Amino acid sequence: MSMTKDKKKLINGLEKIIDGVPEKAYTFFVGETPVRSGNARRNTRLRKETIKADYAYAGRLDDGWSRQAPDGMVDPTIDYVDRLISEKLRRF
Repeated sequence: MSMTKDKKKLINGLEKIIDGVPEKAYTFFVGETPVRSGNARRNTRLRKETIKADYAYAGRLDDGWSRQAPDGMVDPTIDYVDRLISEKLRRF
């Protein structure tokens, strides 16, 4: 089954919309991560399209345990990704 030009164009456009989103989300997430010793930021990684906070107290930080990030990191990052994709969709 072959794709029509319109379908290919649509798929290519959608791929462009999500292109770079994981990297931007990761950068935003790390920026939202509180800094005391630097351990949390240092142990946050991007693996494929998944942000991995690999330290024991990640859940507490995300629950607002730190005054530096009272809203945690996940919810603000989700809001950021939502705005980013919405902006790209408007230009699409």
